[in-house]
Amino acid sequence: MDADPVASNPHLYAVLFENERVRVLEYRDEPGERSTPHRHPDSVMVTLSAFDRRLASGDRQIDLTLPSGAARWLAAQTHTGENIGTTPTHAIFVELKEPQPADAAAPTPAGPAPLGPV
Repeated sequence: MDADPVASNPHLYAVLFENERVRVLEYRDEPGERSTPHRHPDSVMVTLSAFDRRLASGDRQIDLTLPSGAARWLAAQTHTGENIGTTPTHAIFVELKEPQPADAAAPTPAGPAPLGPV
């Protein structure tokens, strides 16, 4: 499996910009559409539309309602997504290519990184 969302879900993700430090992706889907498993590095997500979404990773699942115009931190994660609402999804992801600083807080031993935007 290719975990890069552009390779695994080319009908949903498009590269808008890329250099050695960041990659900017545009995401669009319609109600009922699902993505296959893919991975995001640490990213900032900017919602350009309001939407309802179900994210799943392993046995974990979360339903989210996100407003238009929100900017959210997205910790590195692998997941699938489904548009569970009645409106199209439109979002921008700014993926960081640089490694997490050594002095940054490590994930807690209680569990994996959070699923979904924080």
